[in-house]
Amino acid sequence: MSSFRPRPEPDEVARVTSTAAELLEVLWGRATTAPVSASQLRVLLVLEHREGVSLRTLAEALASTPPSASRLCDRLQAAGFVERVASPADRREVRLHVSGRGHAFLAGLRTRREGALQAVLDHMDAPQRTALLEGLEAFCVAAAAQMHDDAQGSGTRTA
Repeated sequence: MSSFRPRPEPDEVARVTSTAAELLEVLWGRATTAPVSASQLRVLLVLEHREGVSLRTLAEALASTPPSASRLCDRLQAAGFVERVASPADRREVRLHVSGRGHAFLAGLRTRREGALQAVLDHMDAPQRTALLEGLEAFCVAAAAQMHDDAQGSGTRTA
């Protein structure tokens, strides 16, 4: 006899996902992000996905102010992780890019994080890993759509 599991409500899924995210933070905390702070890492991740954005757009994506975002970029530029390039359309405007060194840093960090995840996933059986993969893929699609909607200013949410 198969066990019946009712369709989980979004609040239950959100609670479990939040717990999983917290566990990932602890797990990934073991793989240092030095020499980059958590705030600087957020900058690198935003720039990686939105290459060539202006400082104002970066600040909006970080829910920060342009001066704060500029200071973060100053430090990342000094470390060789970010490059500032004058916009071809307006030389007064600066576009932000992750440098080769920044991309290499992110790749190394991902490798360390994936190793930590692999150790956890090794404790799950194949059907559990398949279900997790399918759920995470669907989550990524929904999250990307929500982020796109938010960026477009629609702010609409679906239940």
